[in-house]
Amino acid sequence: MMTNLFSSFDPMSSTFSFQLNWLSTFMFLIVFFPIYWLSASKSGFIYSELTSYITKEFIPLFKSYKNIILFNVLFLFILINNIFGLMPYTFTSTAHIAMTLSMALTIWMIFMMYGWLNNTKHMFAHLVPLGTPIVLMPFMVLIETISNIIRPITLSVRLAANLTAGHLLLILLGESMVNNSLLIIIGVTLAQFALMTLEAAVALIQAYVFATLSTLYASEV
Repeated sequence: MMTNLFSSFDPMSSTFSFQLNWLSTFMFLIVFFPIYWLSASKSGFIYSELTSYITKEFIPLFKSYKNIILFNVLFLFILINNIFGLMPYTFTSTAHIAMTLSMALTIWMIFMMYGWLNNTKHMFAHLVPLGTPIVLMPFMVLIETISNIIRPITLSVRLAANLTAGHLLLILLGESMVNNSLLIIIGVTLAQFALMTLEAAVALIQAYVFATLSTLYASEV
């Protein structure tokens, strides 16, 4: 039972090899570029509206549109991988902590290196909030440092845990239909449709949350 429950998260469980399963992560390239060039299509319209909305959300934190490109691509990359993970017999790469932690840690390290090398005084000042009493300053520096260090961990765990939980619920509902009456099967099928709708919303929300928090962290440096 436990092997079947977590088999969809195992890269080796598919008939394909380990490498081919992880290559499915880059399927967003097949979706992204045709939509980008075919702007007159319905998919292109959805893409342009989505990126316009994301740009409007992120632009107050930056002075230039050039800085938004990274976060738009990050949002689309996570969103498309989340959506692909909802399809039957597909490998959900964004449900793996190795995948999410790699993204979060890389982005966090880039921000930290840029901030400490180019805005050193600002980074030191950020460790002590304005108006902090002198007695509490050492504690605030410690708290802010720990809070800063755990950011990539919270980003990665949030994304992976939310996707994993939803997929496990879908698998458990599917297993409950085995050797049951027709009425129960119909009820479980309706519940699965409702849960799939919820999971599609979670896929969008988690991609937005990851990109938004990354933008907020970048704006601090």
